[in-house]
Amino acid sequence: MNFDPRLTNRSFTAVGTRPIRPDGIDKVTGRARYGADYNMAGQLVGRVLRSPHAHAVIRGIDTSKAEALPGVKAVITAADLPDLTNGDNALRDILDNCMARGKALYDGHAVAAVAAIDARTARQALKLIMVDYAVLPHVTDVDEAFRHGAPLINEAIFTEGLEEKPVKPSNVFKRTQYGHGDVHKGFAEADFIVERSFRTEQTHQGYIEPHACVASVSSDGMAELWVCTQGPFVYRQHCAQLLGMEASKLRVTSSEIGGGFGGKTHVWAEPVALALSRKAGRPVKLVMTRDEVFRASGPTSATSIDVKIGARKDGTITAAEATLRYSCGPYPGMWAEVGAMTAFACYRLDNVRTVGFEVLVNRPKTAAYRAPSAPMAAFAVESSIDELAKKVGMDAVDFRIRNAAQEGTRASYGPVYGPIGIGPTLEAVKKHPHMQAPLKENQGRGMACGFWFNFGGQTCVDLNIGMDGSVSLAVGTVDVGGSRASLSLVAAEELGIDYGQVKAIVADTSSLGYNDMTDGSRGTFSSSMATISAARNAIRILRERAAQMWDIPADDVVWEKGHALAKGEKYGNLSPLSLKEIAAQSGTTGGPIAGHSELVADGAGVSFATHICDIEVDRETGATRVLRYTVVQDAGKAVHPTYVEGQYQGGAAQGIGWALNEEYIYGKDGRLQNAGFLDYRIPVCSDLPMIDTQILEIPNPNHPYGVRGVGETSIVPPLAAIANAVSNAVGVRMTHIPMSPPRILAALEQFQEK
Repeated sequence: MNFDPRLTNRSFTAVGTRPIRPDGIDKVTGRARYGADYNMAGQLVGRVLRSPHAHAVIRGIDTSKAEALPGVKAVITAADLPDLTNGDNALRDILDNCMARGKALYDGHAVAAVAAIDARTARQALKLIMVDYAVLPHVTDVDEAFRHGAPLINEAIFTEGLEEKPVKPSNVFKRTQYGHGDVHKGFAEADFIVERSFRTEQTHQGYIEPHACVASVSSDGMAELWVCTQGPFVYRQHCAQLLGMEASKLRVTSSEIGGGFGGKTHVWAEPVALALSRKAGRPVKLVMTRDEVFRASGPTSATSIDVKIGARKDGTITAAEATLRYSCGPYPGMWAEVGAMTAFACYRLDNVRTVGFEVLVNRPKTAAYRAPSAPMAAFAVESSIDELAKKVGMDAVDFRIRNAAQEGTRASYGPVYGPIGIGPTLEAVKKHPHMQAPLKENQGRGMACGFWFNFGGQTCVDLNIGMDGSVSLAVGTVDVGGSRASLSLVAAEELGIDYGQVKAIVADTSSLGYNDMTDGSRGTFSSSMATISAARNAIRILRERAAQMWDIPADDVVWEKGHALAKGEKYGNLSPLSLKEIAAQSGTTGGPIAGHSELVADGAGVSFATHICDIEVDRETGATRVLRYTVVQDAGKAVHPTYVEGQYQGGAAQGIGWALNEEYIYGKDGRLQNAGFLDYRIPVCSDLPMIDTQILEIPNPNHPYGVRGVGETSIVPPLAAIANAVSNAVGVRMTHIPMSPPRILAALEQFQEK
């Protein structure tokens, strides 16, 4: 049955309500099973030996003493994970990151692993592994790595995207460019120009649960992996390819996820656990320590960004340009490219150009963090926009309204926008009471806009109707923010039944067709589309069964409010049949009733938000206190408004930590100095105000209910909104994130010296 994903005008009964989350009780009582909560009979404990050097040749590894230790059942090195990637460079980088081969490329890079009968024995075994390193010069700073003459990380990297093919290797993997018009002409027309440079430091997603898995490979080659992940199907695909297995022989089950935010979209320790299990012949449980999570799993990029924006006296932007340098870790990435795409996406620009450079450094492999790359670009652009508005003499909100993108605008990264929410969010912010609230001495208010693409992708669901009328919905997108409740609401809405009759589960890879990773804000968007399709397929069968029970043509049966109705006066004697009544007779009318859907969800619909922040700064200590915070964002259609608000608040909270406190600090030796929550400080409750939210609903025309993704856009504006607030409070433009007390004091001191 063909599925039409276009928006339909309809009223809702279930969608838009706020039922209690189905997994809530298990989570607050401790019954929910996370990655480290799973155990298998006879399991061993896995531990990983990691490089203490930022950059070093591995001349040799002697594992003989570790292998001889009683209780050790397996020791592996890169030799046990041979290169089976068949020239796939991206996959080979994943393999190299899981277990170093030839060179250790960052402090914390895995070089060997053991499986033993207990943790104590495993730790002893690691101490017995002798690694012969030849230490090499390293580089951890993105600007230093960008310069000519910097220590070379990968001799096989020649910069892509240049007009002339380079003859020497470089730490710059790729140059990308976006834009249209003539920026030189645009700047010549400007009455005011702002030109500044900005830096952001590397941060971590800070999820509460470390990476954890249990792997079991049997003698017949069948394997199981229980793992904390945002994408079990992608994990199956990568692990199977790296270990030379058939994907059908590896069953991956996702646990409850103790936070991901993009950090659990990559395999890190899972192929290692499988290799240990294969060698030992027993299940292996491998749980990262917090130190390992910081040193060896994917943080964000550190960035260095130059921005130039010009405007006329009337406030019209004439040209905008940005050069963005993003660190990738020691492997190629596309982080600067995404930053270049998102940087000016909020604005209607005739002349715009962005250039991105992917820069290799001796730090962990960079991973996604909630709208990856966009917050840093927005920090630089929105800070410059604020400064330009002041030069022009306009209010910051009015200046943005004048230049905001709208339906029909050609985006800075290429496509033409359909219905979008940037204008409505700005108008809502202008009218919001927060913007009129008075401020005291040493307090400042800032606002900023943000954008994210949103994705769809490959999606598959099963909807099964039990004989008691209950509905089981099996989905393949991991629930990272309440999607089981949202998808249950969608199924209930479509079938016309009560929310309590629907139970949604996340299926394992052997129970359902392929699903893409839960990232890019695709979870509810794509799976709700597939759920609607599956429900409509089930409704078709329900109508056929009702027709059979009535002995009338199926075309004479319609489905309304959870019931089959015979249409036409000639059937006036036939009472409606409920879903439960039809299901109860399914055994005699043709068997089980189910709906299935597999589709590629397109047209995710871009997302915009505008944030307001009030902050107080202590000029003597540089300490900051966030006084008030407001998020206004377009959700398309809020399926479960409470979860939408939670996504808004969560993104803002993480952005507050990123803007004010969080950063990776490396020593001159290239080693991470703050690999733990004691020294890497994420916000706690006392650091945050109540975060107000306002949901706007500008329907996405490419979804039957108008849904847009909401999970990522909310982290894009905070860095800039807070920077603008701090800058307004102290009278000095802040250009370096995080704005820790020492940086604020240094900026004040530098300003006073001028």
